[in-house]
Amino acid sequence: MIDKLAIIDPSAKIAPDVVIGPYTIIGADVEIGAGTWIGPHTIIKGATKIGANNKIYQFASIGEDPQDIKYQGEKTYLEIGDNNIIREFCTIDRGTPNGEKTTRIGNNNMLMSYVHIAHDCQIGNHTVFANNATLAGHVQVDDYVVLGGFSVIYQFCHLGAHSFIAGAALVTKDVLPFVKVAGNDIYAKPFGLNSIGLRRRGFAPETRQLLKRAYKITYHEGLTTKEAITRLQPMIEQCPEIQDFIEIIQTSKHGIAR
Repeated sequence: MIDKLAIIDPSAKIAPDVVIGPYTIIGADVEIGAGTWIGPHTIIKGATKIGANNKIYQFASIGEDPQDIKYQGEKTYLEIGDNNIIREFCTIDRGTPNGEKTTRIGNNNMLMSYVHIAHDCQIGNHTVFANNATLAGHVQVDDYVVLGGFSVIYQFCHLGAHSFIAGAALVTKDVLPFVKVAGNDIYAKPFGLNSIGLRRRGFAPETRQLLKRAYKITYHEGLTTKEAITRLQPMIEQCPEIQDFIEIIQTSKHGIAR
């Protein structure tokens, strides 16, 4: 299952049924789980752990040193879960000793061509990164987030679950769950609820209506974030998802996109 032209370090731990194409290089301290397919001309360096049933296309660079001038060769990590698709020319860097030490990608994610995941990023499950979407270091992306092509996410931003980042958006602030943001003239701004995404994922009409109300309270009534939280908290009993709104507002270190 391993092409004779591939170069595999003897210390790499590779499941017996993994397919590895020609001219691919697998370094020391790499672990690859069962059912994973790796195309030709791919480089995977350690310490990198890749789960089961992933598909990694040609010319991807996985587990490279972090692009951080403070990095001095310390041992850091990359963890990738199961059932991910990583397309051509994607670059995914390991963590840094002064950050999380580990870059993490969950399960069932789709990374299209030329996506860049920088050091210490934490990616959830069921996300979609369109071509050339780029994360700077230390970004957190929650479950079911969709990033449009050429979108750029600034360091330490948090993208809430089910949010939608429009193509070419420049995101410099945290994005609340269930919200769409767009814009690259200065920075991305909210443009309503991600109604289509929520409907496709089976959210009930009543839930979508309450989330829309929460969006209007947060963005359209001229409230401070503290005032918005006060208005939102009584709605949690009817719509538990509103708690996700509140948590990101409360924990945001540099503000939410407004």
